Amino acid sequence: MAEYSVSALSRLIEQFERLPGIGHKSAARLAYHVLSMPEQEAKKFSDAILDAHKKIHYCSICCNLSDTDICSICSDERRDRSIICVVEDTKDVMALEKTREFNATYHVLHGVISPLSGISPDMIRIKELLLRLNNDEVKEVIMATNATVEGEATAMYVSKLIKPMGIKVTRLAYGIPVGADLEYADEVTLSRAIQGRNEI
Repeated sequence: MAEYSVSALSRLIEQFERLPGIGHKSAARLAYHVLSMPEQEAKKFSDAILDAHKKIHYCSICCNLSDTDICSICSDERRDRSIICVVEDTKDVMALEKTREFNATYHVLHGVISPLSGISPDMIRIKELLLRLNNDEVKEVIMATNATVEGEATAMYVSKLIKPMGIKVTRLAYGIPVGADLEYADEVTLSRAIQGRNEI
């Protein structure tokens, strides 16, 4: 007996499976949900994906996601430009912004140094950060990389590059558990971590 299959559905499930944290069952559930949508809704969904791909790029200052050349955080005149919070990923910016405790600027590295994964310092946005520090405006850099081996190694590497510039380098306090990602931490934990940061 021939095995039942619908090639277009199989392809859709495969695409959902490529998303992080989505297994086969979840991918199938999402695919069936998309199929049950009215055609107009499915078109809106696919248009939103394509639109995001076309319009979203990296901010020319902080490397955060933006649909303009300079993101809304960097262009906000009320932000304290003397402090830069360095994070691994754009999701970390969103997590810190939810706390409403931080009113300075960010720099997104888009990864961490990881020799085992073949990621060297020149493969993440460290050069862009150092270029931002070539003025007298920045007084403190907060290293807010995740509390993992790679996150710690990246924080130490970056701090060694910055310290000779006479800029204070601090690390988030360990209200954040070791091995945890910033995006999953609650607002209270993140607030305490920001308030209790220490100099490296």
